[in-house]
Amino acid sequence: MHGVVFWKTGQGCEWIEGEPAPVFEPRAVSQLVTWQDGRCSSEFLASLPKPGSHLSVATGFGCATIFWLLKNSPEFLKSYDVAGTIQDYVVTMLCGLPRPMMSDQNAASWGYFNTQSQSWNLEVLRASGFPIHLLPDIAEPGSTAGRTSHAWFEIPKGIQVGVAMGDLQASVYSCMGQKTDAVLNISTSVQLAASMPSGFQPPQTPDPTAPVAYFPYFENTYLGVAASLNGGNVLATFVHMLVQWMADLGLEVEESSVYSRMIQAAAQQRDTCLTITPTVLGERHLPDQLASVTRISSSDLSLGHVTRALCRGIVQNLHSMLPFQLLKEWGVKRVLGSGSALSRNEVLKEEVQQAFPLPMSFGQDVDSAVGAALVVLRRNFNQEP
Repeated sequence: MHGVVFWKTGQGCEWIEGEPAPVFEPRAVSQLVTWQDGRCSSEFLASLPKPGSHLSVATGFGCATIFWLLKNSPEFLKSYDVAGTIQDYVVTMLCGLPRPMMSDQNAASWGYFNTQSQSWNLEVLRASGFPIHLLPDIAEPGSTAGRTSHAWFEIPKGIQVGVAMGDLQASVYSCMGQKTDAVLNISTSVQLAASMPSGFQPPQTPDPTAPVAYFPYFENTYLGVAASLNGGNVLATFVHMLVQWMADLGLEVEESSVYSRMIQAAAQQRDTCLTITPTVLGERHLPDQLASVTRISSSDLSLGHVTRALCRGIVQNLHSMLPFQLLKEWGVKRVLGSGSALSRNEVLKEEVQQAFPLPMSFGQDVDSAVGAALVVLRRNFNQEP
């Protein structure tokens, strides 16, 4: 949801007749720059104007990427006159809109957006030469962006299309049964989110070193979110390293086999003194932090010890960002666990339960598409006479 794609008004796609229905193909559209983009260094981010928002700006955020392009590739920006997230682009093409509409959820993820005034930091951006004409118009999540201009697969022409929402917010909405639930997702990365108490307002100024961010949710509320860049991707990196080592030794082994065996070994190793800080990708609030291994002894070098320490490190890193005690202060009474890395890793589940001693429910179906559909359905139901 932080990413950005650029296109030319009226030339973003071409509708082509096909079977069983027309499809649209991109035309004057850039490649997508995703949230994982790392071109904005800490030095570059420090050189940017201070945002009039409670949210800091990080690499991969839409406005940060545009600032980087403005400085390093200004000719690229001259080729386009609008921009948005990839989901904003799809909505714009489906409806044939002259300009994209963006929810406050996605706008906040771009940076330089004030969630309380629901407006871009236009004065700050304009003073820095930022191409403000690229910024989308703001709309409420769950509201209607327009209607389909063509039939599209099984969707007829003239059907209402909602404004694109943040994938994190929609995912949380899909499974959060009570406002006292927290949602933990461990997939490639890690997110722990909880609905803030009624009346909560975020700080007025950003704190780049704060590990918890407050993102707009629904109905003028906020989600408190600890979003770690280091999750299942760290385990995948470890597996790949082991496979590469064995290949260097002349042995061939499948990564899937290595993963299952190392989890089995860790499950039998109930504890370890080995400590792994798994931040191989840094964190948004600590971009220059690297991973480390400490308290190494000859008795803690088995595969079980190392894997147990790695899983514990992933969870403890998250806990350092959003401690259990803070969740309790927010009124959280249950944690809903989800995500591919968590669902197939019993060791991670054990470490989560130890770090966050609350009632747990694993295997929740977290689906942003389901959440987005629920938001629109409930909004339309509540508006019916």
